[in-house]
Amino acid sequence: MERELPACPVETTLLMISDKWKVLILRDLLDGTKRFSELRRSVGNVSQKVLTANLRQMERDGLVHREVYPEVPPRVEYFADRKPGGESQAGHQGYERLGNSL
Repeated sequence: MERELPACPVETTLLMISDKWKVLILRDLLDGTKRFSELRRSVGNVSQKVLTANLRQMERDGLVHREVYPEVPPRVEYFADRKPGGESQAGHQGYERLGNSL
């Protein structure tokens, strides 16, 4: 079941990142691609369960992308508005503009 989003883009953005952890996750992913353990360390005092739940919700909302590499042991990387290991695209400036306008 998909939730109905507000018509205003700013309201939609705030709805999607209204959680404390989501803001911190986005902050850290805008600096570059990170593995789960790196995110857990950089975000701060967050439990594995809460971080996992937030990453899954952000992935469903299209804010975060998850790349799974078929290696042993498995490697999973998370990134925001960029290709894995790549440069930030226009989304970074969009988040920055939004933050500056609040």
